[in-house]
Amino acid sequence: MRIVHTPEALQAVGMEWRRQGLKVALVPTMGYYHEGHASLIRYARSVADKVIVSLFVNPAQFGPNEDLEAYPRDLERDSALVRELGGDLLYAPDPAGMYASDHATWVEVPALAGTLCGVSRPIHFRGVCTVVMKLFMLAQPSLAVFGEKDWQQLAIIRKMVADLNVSVEIVGRPIVREADGLALSSRNVYLTAGERAQAPQLRKSLEMAARLAADGERDAAVIVGAVRAYLTAHLPAGEEDYIAVVDPASLVRVERLEGDALCALAFRLGKARLIDNILLKVEG
Repeated sequence: MRIVHTPEALQAVGMEWRRQGLKVALVPTMGYYHEGHASLIRYARSVADKVIVSLFVNPAQFGPNEDLEAYPRDLERDSALVRELGGDLLYAPDPAGMYASDHATWVEVPALAGTLCGVSRPIHFRGVCTVVMKLFMLAQPSLAVFGEKDWQQLAIIRKMVADLNVSVEIVGRPIVREADGLALSSRNVYLTAGERAQAPQLRKSLEMAARLAADGERDAAVIVGAVRAYLTAHLPAGEEDYIAVVDPASLVRVERLEGDALCALAFRLGKARLIDNILLKVEG
């Protein structure tokens, strides 16, 4: 496995592999890997000739009071895991290499970025879209693999690619969870023992929402209210950012479930901000 640190080096490899007609998969990450990341790399390995994993804690997607400096990092451990999983190239740039001092160009999808996580993190998805587009231009992948835990990010990237005619297939992969249901996240290391004991209630509240929809409840406000009441009782350490039922593609909030919908939530639990979601299936 090769490790490169500059945009020029990544672009040279990506363009050469494209000239050779190889199918290249890109797995964009911020590092500090867990089994969720590993599942994305394994999938990429199973469908592509070459696998590029990017490891970059992107400063453009962190707000002024967020955890950019505290975000967990372990390049040595992460690079060993990518090598073990069969990655062909790990791209680990410095921020100065990705953003020149006079950087002035941004990519954004305001209609999808202004809801859910975008309300409390107003610059976040602009930073995500910009860095992902830069990675696409550099790595020249045939496909890119993202986890479904951040459903909003996945929907925004799909919209960006469609609107700008980017020839990259976007693949979403299922959330990987702990045995007790907590969605894996690099930020789970922020949780105290007491907070970690409460955190699985997020998943349980979403499973309750799915049961309500399966049993015929179609009023989104009723479902949101039930989730909120459950978490008020079972997640006393949590601080709600949002609970919403939205269209899975447009992220527009729905009043009634006329088809499948997404129930998504974000809660602060101590130093951690945790997100999760579940599809509400509507038969017929």
